[in-house]
Amino acid sequence: MKPDYKWDYIKLYLLKNAFFLFTHYNRKFKKTRVSKMSENLTLSIIKPNAVRNKKIGKIISIFEESNLKIKKAKLMTLNKSKAETFYKEHANKPFFDELVKFMTSGPIMVLILEGTNAVEENRRLMGATNPAEAKNGTIRSLYADSMTENAVHGSDSQKSAHSEIAFFFNE
Repeated sequence: MKPDYKWDYIKLYLLKNAFFLFTHYNRKFKKTRVSKMSENLTLSIIKPNAVRNKKIGKIISIFEESNLKIKKAKLMTLNKSKAETFYKEHANKPFFDELVKFMTSGPIMVLILEGTNAVEENRRLMGATNPAEAKNGTIRSLYADSMTENAVHGSDSQKSAHSEIAFFFNE
């Protein structure tokens, strides 16, 4: 392991263990937590290119520095069916097949973020979908490789946040 990535690995290790304990310990309270979903929650996905490039820790640091708290997280790999279902609103668009192929190309980190106006704050931190148009210092300006491989996904509304959280966390 290269020393440059030491903190990324440590953060990932701590995150995985902390969230395992949190979800295991709080399993019996899952239903009450879902019913209290508020406008202070949103979903974020660290996409395969950012995971592959070992940017998980850096992206999480950006969330934490902006006062978004990580409520839950999990590392997973999407299969084709799950990716197609998640991105079904784009099914008729020309980039759909490329997007599904990319999202199934490696692991992703799925996060529930909590904070005041979480959806808007996460979208501000991510920057424009096209990294060439993203403001300097945003996640996409720093870590995106292209329009499709743009490092992160974030819910675009409270309604989307609610359904996306339910999709990935069965809540």
